[in-house]
Amino acid sequence: MTRASLDKQPHEVASMFDDVAANYDLTNDVLSLGQDRRWRREVARAVGARPAERVLDLAAGTGTSSLPFTRTGAYVVPCDFSLGMLREGKRRHPWLPLTAGDATALPFRDDSFDAVTISFGLRNVQDTDRALRELYRVTKPGGRVVICEFSHPTWAPFRTAYEEYLMRALPPVARAVSSNPDAYVYLAESIRSWPEQADLAGMLQKAGWSKVAWRNLSGGIVALHRGTKSQ
Repeated sequence: MTRASLDKQPHEVASMFDDVAANYDLTNDVLSLGQDRRWRREVARAVGARPAERVLDLAAGTGTSSLPFTRTGAYVVPCDFSLGMLREGKRRHPWLPLTAGDATALPFRDDSFDAVTISFGLRNVQDTDRALRELYRVTKPGGRVVICEFSHPTWAPFRTAYEEYLMRALPPVARAVSSNPDAYVYLAESIRSWPEQADLAGMLQKAGWSKVAWRNLSGGIVALHRGTKSQ
């Protein structure tokens, strides 16, 4: 079994997700106490996909996150660099156009998508700035980005309790439900080291995105960042 380190070597991260692919969605549901379903609904609402639009769902894993977009009539491309996740996704959803791709070198032409989104995956990319530039590159002028990522609670007492859960309660729960519990130790460590909400907004602006804003979900456990590519 593989556990990635915080330098996020791509082969280590991909291998780690290969290991957890079969039970990944179930494990996330248990560890988030069911909140991940609400977070994904908020992502779908923020993206606002419309019929015939092209949507890139990056770090799509097994394709679960892509399903809400397909229901709107949009054409969705689920993309991930874990072949294990993609194989599991193809087994479950053989009709989805699951695509292998690295966030720092996307296999798509410039100005290809009306909307791009990534949920709980940007934190695992070795070069965040480069990934944000790649998302910008493949988005059509006037298009939009939505990023859903674990973040930092804004109320200090809750933040302390949450970090205690991450480092103490999460690993034992992961051992009970995951095929690779060490991967969830990495998860906790990567969340703690992730930039604050305002810092990620600054990174989006640096990559070229305009009208950047964010909204906290579940008290800041998760943040939803949005931006637009200028016409």
